[in-house]
Amino acid sequence: MGIGMKELLVILAIALLVFGAKKLKNIGSDLGGAVRGFKKAMNEGEEETKDESLKQIRSDKPDAEFAEAAKKKDDVKV
Repeated sequence: MGIGMKELLVILAIALLVFGAKKLKNIGSDLGGAVRGFKKAMNEGEEETKDESLKQIRSDKPDAEFAEAAKKKDDVKV
């Protein structure tokens, strides 16, 4: 079901006839810009997620479960 070289050439020839060379070049440029923008947004989203994860790990605030466990442990010792 993959597209071979012959099929790709036929598709490109039909697109060239329908849109023309200049319009096809503009469509390709716009599509390339959209893909670059999408990749950039995905990378920024991943970086934000990593930054938030690091902030949570490095924060001085103990977890709620840990604080409760520490209180129970102190209560037992007394």
